[in-house]
Amino acid sequence: MANFLFKVSTLTGLALLIAAPIGSAESTGRGEIELHTPLMPYPRQIQPVSANPMQLDASSRLCFAHAASPKLIAATERFRAQLQRQRNIALRAAVDCKKIADNNAAARIEIAFESKPKHIDESTLAALDVNREFYRLRIEADKVRLSAHSDTGLLHGLQTLSQMGGVGENTSGANGISLPALEIVDYPQFRWRGVLLDSARHFLSVDTIKRQLDGMAAAKLNVFHWHLTDDQGWRLESRAYPKLHQTAPGGNFYTWEQVREIVAYAAERGIVVVPEIDMPGHASAIAVAYPELMSAPGPYQPEDRWGVHKPLLNPANPAVYTFAEKILGEVAELFPFEYVHIGGDEVDPEHWEQNPQIQRYMQEHDLANSHALHNYFNSRLAEILKGLHRKMIGWDETLHPDLAPTAAVQSWRGPDALGEIARAGHYGILSTGFYVDQPQYTSYHYRNNIIPAPLEFAAIQPGEKWQTWQFEAPRKRGSAVTGSFTIVESSSGKLRGVMVFNGKKPAILHQVRRTGPYTYFRLDTWMGPLRARVNLQDEALGGEFIVGNAPYHPTGELIASNNQESKVPTFSSGSSGTAALNDAQKKNILGGEAALWAEMVDEHNIDLRLWPRTFAVAERLWSDKELKYEDFLYQRLSGIDQWAEAALGLQHNIQQTDAQAELFPKDLQAEALAFSAVLEPAHYYHRHHEKSVNETYSRRDSLHRFADSLPVESMALRDYRQLLDSLPENPESDFTRTRVLSGLESMQRAGAAAEILLNQKGQLSPEVQQLAEKVQQQLELAVLITERYQKQQTFSESEEINIRTRLAALKGMHAEVTLPAVYVLERLLDQLQYALTKSQKK
Repeated sequence: MANFLFKVSTLTGLALLIAAPIGSAESTGRGEIELHTPLMPYPRQIQPVSANPMQLDASSRLCFAHAASPKLIAATERFRAQLQRQRNIALRAAVDCKKIADNNAAARIEIAFESKPKHIDESTLAALDVNREFYRLRIEADKVRLSAHSDTGLLHGLQTLSQMGGVGENTSGANGISLPALEIVDYPQFRWRGVLLDSARHFLSVDTIKRQLDGMAAAKLNVFHWHLTDDQGWRLESRAYPKLHQTAPGGNFYTWEQVREIVAYAAERGIVVVPEIDMPGHASAIAVAYPELMSAPGPYQPEDRWGVHKPLLNPANPAVYTFAEKILGEVAELFPFEYVHIGGDEVDPEHWEQNPQIQRYMQEHDLANSHALHNYFNSRLAEILKGLHRKMIGWDETLHPDLAPTAAVQSWRGPDALGEIARAGHYGILSTGFYVDQPQYTSYHYRNNIIPAPLEFAAIQPGEKWQTWQFEAPRKRGSAVTGSFTIVESSSGKLRGVMVFNGKKPAILHQVRRTGPYTYFRLDTWMGPLRARVNLQDEALGGEFIVGNAPYHPTGELIASNNQESKVPTFSSGSSGTAALNDAQKKNILGGEAALWAEMVDEHNIDLRLWPRTFAVAERLWSDKELKYEDFLYQRLSGIDQWAEAALGLQHNIQQTDAQAELFPKDLQAEALAFSAVLEPAHYYHRHHEKSVNETYSRRDSLHRFADSLPVESMALRDYRQLLDSLPENPESDFTRTRVLSGLESMQRAGAAAEILLNQKGQLSPEVQQLAEKVQQQLELAVLITERYQKQQTFSESEEINIRTRLAALKGMHAEVTLPAVYVLERLLDQLQYALTKSQKK
């Protein structure tokens, strides 16, 4: 268990959060509550209660104050099983509270309704109401009282109580644990809090899906978005069109009985299931089974490559609508929730534009272009779903002025697009920033704002210096990232800036600084966190954009500045596309979903990619929007990691050790774990792009490489990585020097590369051996740079050239893996060589 004690007090209705090491005397003087266990998502309110702690042990009784539904009884059984696994406390089954004698001295956990539950159809959006998810948890010396307005709220409260139990050996007696006296009042910020699992690209077993549903319920997530069809496979049994599932890769598909089993399993845990059946694009699997429904004659072969493919259903063919009616009829029979996702994204219109029949059809129906044809097709699907008492969801591309008013739209393009959805009067769901199939730092997901915020950038004032730079950053797959950024320098020398990616709205630059010839800044983008280290000299741009944890190399030029007497740029926040949403428009945003696409995810690494990171996504969707303390997040994440494994049986840690057992000999397992702690898989889509160049970018590429065994981020080096954000202008800061030394110690503790190289006995793959050599080289450079930084001694010109050459060789991807500390070392070297030299000259 993480060695942290969480002290919590309330201030104007919002929990004031303080994390301090156990034994710390830090105090706010506001009636603190000592929590020895982390909670995620963090509750809305926690208040102290004037009572002694409660002793929870095997003699404690679970009971219902009111008649309990089968759903609630099953939830208490799961709570008992979790407590047994996490703390080895065996509670007896819950009974009617009236059956417990008044003179019973054992503490009780009483489960009650605060008001008479209202009957609501669980298959409707109304079931996902924040009031129904409300719960209150009050702990006193002799009793825990959990109350709510519905079964769903009680389920959430049981998960919070389980988290409060912690993990490990009992610390308050052989058979019990101590719970602090407090009251929690809790409810979600957004009603739609989901996870997308992709069973089309890599098939996921029923047991694997159930395990993720257990994790979702623990994180208080309530929508399972099940991606069942795509170019690479149709995974849902169809009785009307059986060749769809009969041609599924590996013969893997879900029978109707299995689907009903998963839907029921989810419903027991307060989770609704939204199936995604892709039309008219992502239809290669349909093309293989029923080519007569397509817009081009074929022939079609089974598709195992990732990416956007051309096959499209033919909107001019009446048989296509018969197909849609029968398929969606089967879907409605299997999935009771009122929304069905039809995909609708990434429609390449080439086959439509080349088909004379479709072009005539467009003229007959007064459809001006392919976008209008796409909306026409979507409207037909919406009508079919309406007849089935269902409503449609589609991705961004389905948004159109004539889109069916009941249709919801899910955004993969970002907050700008989500704002357009809300302004158009449709329900919107955000996934941009929550793509957990892309390795990203948990803090990036945590910073993601669901409600689009207007731009707040101070206008450039007379006398301020400014420059606007145009850039282009090539990628190995897809078009280059292009745009411009403006850096403004005030009369006092303070820097600020704005970046405008082409096709996107302006975004504020953070922590804009200069050291020597380099300008640094950071911002969050749809690609992930971007950190720039750019050289803006002689009107030419060079340097790096670190996207996630791997570089793009932008080039560009100065296109405007105050020295050129150019027009002063403005960044307006008042236009219709950038202005703040009004209250009615904000209500159109239902929430968001973590998306786990499966190009590089399968049975062996799904938990490692999804957990515990998705608890942070859940907290962003559940907890107060003002809760943004990243240090507090990471302190709790460590404990949640252990609780989720012990109480729920999630396999993120097991999957790492199993993967490394295949890669390293048995006598090097401990070293392999330490070695892995200073490495990260390449973030964003860097690995996908690399596979496009060097492999097949398909299902044929192995997912059993060293990169697949790694957690998303190196927790051992997190504090060290933060130096990129916190380095002061003064390199002589004692605080910074202490953190630099601490970072070196972390690398040394985790630096088992030398031991691996010494004892590998020829059993390691060439890529692992290469990585071990690079980790060892990084450690040598870290020792050199840290020693000089501690002494505040610069390197000579020749020494500096040598070190920068060696650092450059460690940058980027190596076997789809990165060394995250190398960019910190480079930044320290910059500051040592330029900032220190400058201060010494003074």
